[in-house]
Amino acid sequence: MMSHDHNAAGASHGNIKQYSIGFILSVVLTIIPFGMVMKGMTGGAVVATIAITAVAQVLVQLIFFLHMNSSSEQRWNVIAFIYTILTIAVLLIGSVWIMNYLHSNMML
Repeated sequence: MMSHDHNAAGASHGNIKQYSIGFILSVVLTIIPFGMVMKGMTGGAVVATIAITAVAQVLVQLIFFLHMNSSSEQRWNVIAFIYTILTIAVLLIGSVWIMNYLHSNMML
């Protein structure tokens, strides 16, 4: 028979306060760029706001809902996440670099 130990390593769950704070932050970080776009605002400030709130939204989700932090239980999860982000960055930056190089050679 399997027992469910809620205090096992890696099973750290948040409380209602953490989930509420995370939910409120998520709603606010969604409403800010949505409101700007719905008011018809355009330009670099809107794009920058959307990018900043998107990054903040990801951080809120990771911290408040996925419970990623600097604790020893989460160390491997954080390392795997950082590796994933670096891999995606290398792929995106490398792809743009290669496409730019090919474009400049095609224009000769």
